[in-house]
Amino acid sequence: MRHLPPQADFLVIGSGVAGLRAALELSREGRVVMLTKGHPLQSNSIFAQGGVAVALSEEDDVAVHLTDTMKAGHGLCQREAVRVLVEEGPARIQELIRWGAKFDKTDGKFAFALEAAHSRSRILRARGDATGNEMVRVLMAQVGRQKRIHRLDYHFTVDLVVEDGRCCGALVLKEHSGKQFILPAKAVVLSTGGAGQIYARTTNPPNATGDGMAMAFRAGAQLQDMEFVQFHPTALYVPSSPPFLLSEAMRGEGGQLRNHKGEAFMPRYHPLGILAPRDIVARAIWTEMAATKARHVYLDVTHLGADFVRRRFPTIYSTCLRYDIDITEEWIPVSPSAHYMMGGVWTDLNGATTLPGLFAAGEVACSGVHGANRLASNSLLEGLVFGMRAGAAAVAWASNQTSPDLAGRVTALGQEQRHRLDDAEKLRSSLRRTMWGQVGIIRSRESLIRATAQLSRWAHMVSKPFVTRADLEIKNMIQMALCIAKSALWRENSVGAHFRSDFSEAKRSGWKHHSHVTLEQLAIEQERRKSRGIVVALRPPVVQ
Repeated sequence: MRHLPPQADFLVIGSGVAGLRAALELSREGRVVMLTKGHPLQSNSIFAQGGVAVALSEEDDVAVHLTDTMKAGHGLCQREAVRVLVEEGPARIQELIRWGAKFDKTDGKFAFALEAAHSRSRILRARGDATGNEMVRVLMAQVGRQKRIHRLDYHFTVDLVVEDGRCCGALVLKEHSGKQFILPAKAVVLSTGGAGQIYARTTNPPNATGDGMAMAFRAGAQLQDMEFVQFHPTALYVPSSPPFLLSEAMRGEGGQLRNHKGEAFMPRYHPLGILAPRDIVARAIWTEMAATKARHVYLDVTHLGADFVRRRFPTIYSTCLRYDIDITEEWIPVSPSAHYMMGGVWTDLNGATTLPGLFAAGEVACSGVHGANRLASNSLLEGLVFGMRAGAAAVAWASNQTSPDLAGRVTALGQEQRHRLDDAEKLRSSLRRTMWGQVGIIRSRESLIRATAQLSRWAHMVSKPFVTRADLEIKNMIQMALCIAKSALWRENSVGAHFRSDFSEAKRSGWKHHSHVTLEQLAIEQERRKSRGIVVALRPPVVQ
């Protein structure tokens, strides 16, 4: 018996906080299909430790949260987007609490923590350092109660389907069988997360390969601010093991950064010391590592007390023990790792992209809320606030749309020849090393030129349609790496997470402009470079 794909009014691609919240909003008005590659509990949201920033305490105010966010973004935040985030955030958190979220309390009141670059203690946390896990748990339970939401796990979205100038579905790969099919919809919401896996060191899970950004780019949507990649300062450094995030909250509670001489070095780099913004701390660690010819520095929490450390950071404590590091007695070896994309698919305040019918929320999107550097713990709040907004906007847009007839696309799909990459793992490894070495924490014109040349050659290699998830992910990774490298080459100044050693002035002329990467004028780029390339433009996106 043949099993047909479920019928959908709306598609949600991705199942982190933003996707789950969008699906709940969409289900009020129609049938929703959620597409998740791999297991649904592998999203970035699950691994978010530190907490969620929200102005709910008596000592805090949304205006102060706005100011802190703008300051951390180094003048490149979209102020109206930040206003939406901080003003609507409290209602979204209260909603989550009504649905059963259990945030940590002290003496019956929420225990708000302090993190770097925040001027108030406003970080809500759950089970010490498992906030993302708790938020996803509650949202998934709420989604499970909705009969209009159908989930398809282990379904990889290959590409968006565009017909008559609008996004009206997706090409989907069944991971277990290798079969592909087209799933039509009136509107699509992207919530696929980031692209940390393009770097050799990253705190992101293995599935963070930039898929949503890449498919939106290929479909004609604009990307913005791709040069702004946040490197988390403190990831566990154990040779031959994947980096493990050590929450910002560890420094918020008084943890110290020390070099190999035992010196607490951060006061030399910023007046806020260990509580300086992430981009500054990451570069300071990088500088100390270079000066001492070391592969890491140390995070010291031994002075905080064993009982407190075990209670406050249970996940981190148990994970480090698996690597024979008792953080209550030993300094923790740490070094920076790629962590979060501030850039992504350009959206307005309601999640609408430049491609009609396509909406985006969460790390895949760039609403301008983070500017050049994300304020710690704003990401989970962003997922809730803009996930809901994207869902509501998709409902409103689709109210005047009919389900598309994609019979011709289905016929063409059956005739398409698909390929496989030779030695895909070697290519993936080479890509990640190139990005880490040439387009990492500190960049230069020379390193970026070398990177774009190599990435352009690889992009030509992966221009064909592929058959396996692994090959398709590498295609997406290469395309997004090229977008990042070209945007970084264009931005000839240093601001926030983007640091050019050849243009170290923080606010050189033109720093307020935003980069927009697009497939428009591709013919001009091809003529100029005689290769498949992209254009970095200064003009603002236009929503049709």
